[in-house]
Amino acid sequence: MSISSIHTVVCRPVSVKKLGAPARLSARRSRVGEWRGASTLSGARPLVFAFAKAKQKGESVEDRASPIEDQLADDEPFVHFDERDFAGTASVPVYVMLPLGVIDMNSEVVEPEVLLDQLRTLKSVNVDGVMVDCWWGIVESHTPQVYNWSGYKKLFDMIRHLGLKLQVVLSFHECGGNVGDDVHIQLPEWVREIGQTNPDIYFTDRTGLRNSECLTWGIDKQRVLRGRTALEVYFDYMRSFRVEFDEFFEDKIITEIEVGLGPCGELRYPSYPAQHGWKYPGIGEFQQCYDKYLMKSLKEAAEVRGHSFWGRGPDNTESYNSTPHGTGFFRDGGDYDSYYGRFFLNWYSRVLIDHGDRVLSMANLAFEGNSIAAKLSGIHWWYKTASHAAELTAGFYNPSNRDGYGPIAAMLKKHDAALNFTCVELRTLDQHEDFPEALADPEGLVWQVLNAAWDANIPVASENALPCYDREGYNKILENAKPLNDPDGRHLSCFTYLRLNTTLLESQNFVEFERFVKRMHGEAVSDLGLLPRTTQENKLE
Repeated sequence: MSISSIHTVVCRPVSVKKLGAPARLSARRSRVGEWRGASTLSGARPLVFAFAKAKQKGESVEDRASPIEDQLADDEPFVHFDERDFAGTASVPVYVMLPLGVIDMNSEVVEPEVLLDQLRTLKSVNVDGVMVDCWWGIVESHTPQVYNWSGYKKLFDMIRHLGLKLQVVLSFHECGGNVGDDVHIQLPEWVREIGQTNPDIYFTDRTGLRNSECLTWGIDKQRVLRGRTALEVYFDYMRSFRVEFDEFFEDKIITEIEVGLGPCGELRYPSYPAQHGWKYPGIGEFQQCYDKYLMKSLKEAAEVRGHSFWGRGPDNTESYNSTPHGTGFFRDGGDYDSYYGRFFLNWYSRVLIDHGDRVLSMANLAFEGNSIAAKLSGIHWWYKTASHAAELTAGFYNPSNRDGYGPIAAMLKKHDAALNFTCVELRTLDQHEDFPEALADPEGLVWQVLNAAWDANIPVASENALPCYDREGYNKILENAKPLNDPDGRHLSCFTYLRLNTTLLESQNFVEFERFVKRMHGEAVSDLGLLPRTTQENKLE
């Protein structure tokens, strides 16, 4: 996932605190490269299950105090602070992402009894539904157009039985190597076999390194996948899903299909791959036009423009971990704003938008009448510079003198597709304290992207980029979900929490999560502006 705005290999496990003490893992405390989410299904069942089961048995909430009420009844002193009251505001549905490895490579549900308990716990606090990745590498693993949906069918039945809704992600990318990725799911075996003889089906950087995370957009219309184009492969997969799960669409259990459009399922280039040595806050690279298909497209665009010598990638962008001011292309007054630079960036970003346009056209054919969505990553580092280098290499032509997200929103509007955006829990001040050299501004970026989508009159959903268990992070999500004094009353269409794991279900963490869900639903909470002193002390550790 991006972070789902930053993608990198993770290397140090989070320490799991004792029940009753919240795990300190806010966006501010989670430095890139330090966190590994506990997203496995196994482990001791948290005490919070007992509260969930009491609700399931029909015991009155008044007869059995909730965790929050228990905490308020304690003699422990509280810290008072200003906190916005969301009671009576619009209800924003809350979904929870299931673990990445909830279905194994044999298409079986992993530890179904443990998962069922966890789903019941989520249901007990009125979570609206869950999000599930349907991995291309599992379903169409061995043979083209032979699909195995059996594990997903069992999982969806479990979810429907509990009265939860479903957001489904059609994941045409590889899983592994990003924040929270604790499983490795490759592209289908038959696709990898093609890649051995034709490695140009993958994105390629200027040094010749191939990125097998997803297919290059240069083969969208090329019949290189055993007689099919990439677009036809995506469409056949989507159509198979639509037929297989028809009853879930008819019963309105599936509320949205998020269509994977690139690495991590996001509409972006794989410009900052950890497997190639990228580290935050590196600017990344223009990892696109060096496979033969996109190189041909660039040369053709240059010839049409009348400057055939422009049919090449920039040669002064340095490397993945460079800074903008250390390059001739991205520095202030650099070549990004030259005649050639503007030509190249226009072409680069247009290839991204055209890919989204083509795939979403196929999605609307497959899912006619049902809601579809696309995900954008929150590339917030170097946002305070003129060039916005990290956004440029990812395909978002958004320097300080140009709006790069309006054209993407317009493309989504064409297909009645919703926009799902990340990093709504991040605070600019925290980023400045932790990584001042990154000149990041997640709050500015979120505001720009959300308003671009709202101005295009398309639904906007969001999710957190890093694990979030504390009130500070939740309050930031709420502020973005329901902007204060917005004259048009605009708000997120839904929010998806990343992700279900045993740390979330620890006692105090789940208390905070339940409180967050209530406020997203516009319900009142009894501890507004009160924070247990022990929680505040843990936060300052």
